[in-house]
Formats: sequence, C-alpha cells, structure tokens
Amino acid sequence: MTRFVVGVDAGGTSTRALAVAEDGTVLGSGGSGGANPNSHPPEQAAARIGEAVAAALGDLDPRQANACVVGMAGSSKLTDPAIAALFEATWQRLGLAKVGVLSDAEAAFASATSAPDGTVLVAGTGSIAGRIRKRRMVSTAGGYGWLLGDEGSGFWLGREAVRRALDELSRGATLGALSTAVLAEAGVDAGDRMHAWRRLITVVNGEPPIRLARFAPLVSGSDDAGEIIDRAAALLAETAMATREPGEDTPVVLVGSVLSGPVGAKVRDKLAGIEVHASSDGVLGAAWLAAVDAYGETARRPEQRV
Repeated sequence: MTRFVVGVDAGGTSTRALAVAEDGTVLGSGGSGGANPNSHPPEQAAARIGEAVAAALGDLDPRQANACVVGMAGSSKLTDPAIAALFEATWQRLGLAKVGVLSDAEAAFASATSAPDGTVLVAGTGSIAGRIRKRRMVSTAGGYGWLLGDEGSGFWLGREAVRRALDELSRGATLGALSTAVLAEAGVDAGDRMHAWRRLITVVNGEPPIRLARFAPLVSGSDDAGEIIDRAAALLAETAMATREPGEDTPVVLVGSVLSGPVGAKVRDKLAGIEVHASSDGVLGAAWLAAVDAYGETARRPEQRV
C-alpha cells in the first residue's frame, strides 16, 4: 500500500495539487482555475479545488491519503459556516478524510524553509506580513486592503506611478520615462498636457481601484522610478519587522511578484543580517506541511518541482 499525502495551492488565478509519496516522490499533479473564495463564487472555488485534486490523485485511492493540506488565498472565508460546509462536502466527494485548510502565506513560508518559526512577507497586488510560529500564522501586520493600507504593494506602486504622471503633467515638467509609460498604458495622448491630465484621471477613476496595480510593472522597468522603489522597499521592510520580536533571528520568506524584482532586492538590503528566502512554490509547501502532519518533523520534502 502506497502511503501518500496531498498538497494544494489555491490562489486567485490558478489552483494546483500534488499527490506525494512518503519518500517525497511526486505521484501525480493536477491544476485548475483560481479558487480564492473571496474573489470567485465559493461554489466555483470548491469545484476547482476538487478538479485539481482529482487529477492529482489519478488512480490513487483517496481513502489511503494520510493527510491533505490546502493553502488557500481567502481562507478566512471559511469562517462562514455555510462556506465551510460547502468545502467540507467537496472533501467528502473526493473521499479525503483528513483535510486542513491554511492560508496561502503559510504554505508559501513552508515552501522556502523547514524552520517552524519566522516571518512571511507577501507583496503582490496587496501586501501583508505574518508572524509564523510552529508553521502557523499567529499574527499579522498590514493586509488592510487598498483603501486602508497595502503599502508597498502592486496597487501602491501603480498609484504612485499614476500620481507621478499627474504631477509632471500639471506642473508642465518634462515627462520622465515612468510617466510616459503610464500614459501609454492608459491609452492617453500626451500632446495636450491639460487634456492628458484630465483624461488620465478619468481613465483611472473609471476602473475598479485595484486596477491601479496594472501600472506596477512600469515602475520596475523605468530608470527614473528609484525613489518610488526605495519607498516601497522601506514600507515593506517596516511591515515585515513589525511582526518580529527584538533580536529575533528566524528567517524571512518573501512571496509575490513585487518582491521578485528591484523592490525585492531593496527589501533584502534593508533586511541585511537576517536570513531571507524567496518562496519557491506554494504547492510544494502545502504538500510538505501535509507530510509533516502525517509523518512528523523528519518528513521528506517533495523531490520534484511541478
């Protein structure tokens, strides 16, 4: 009888699942669409997780799974009993008896380090830092959403890029590389400064606020955006440090698209003296956490990257 566990990474844009043997060999993998129950209908999110897990199981008997861990973006949604019951029905249909749902940040932390304690710093569209103790997030800093916070995030970077363009337009200053790129992305002709200023405001305000994140990649690619990058890195490092105790020597794990570019490099500089890792793959972290639950602290990590 093959002993195995199942790990799932359920994000906003995609879902992946792995079935992993006790020795770390990946036995099967599966994928589906986004399954964050905050950004997708919960019924759809549950169905997509079910689809990914079923593909990963293949011919394996789900009743033989020793554990399953789902790292889920939007896992707080399951505090609603009706939503929790919906996902519980999904586990039952799959034939899985032992399923634990964690945040995607916890799975990401476990993907990068075997340490039980530390800090996870997430910066994608939004931003949040979490204090990890015994591989579970016990407190957070940031993560208030675009209206109340998300400093240093993709949303924040995009907003600062648009503000730079508006400032240069309104002052009649020479448009820098970043402002020029912002206007091009927004489809605004810069020929008439005042018209361009009004039009950019109109375009941005005509979209959902979170769409400002679409301008974030322009910051990383512009040679005149150093001030914005420095400020973002300072804010993110400050958020990470807010979760840590004085003198703490545990690792920090960086997660998210913003931290994979120049902002991430600056964050590493500001965290000098601290062990810093980049998250490798959330689904591997979820699978390893399932293995730890099933087999203990000596559990093997998955051998393959999928």
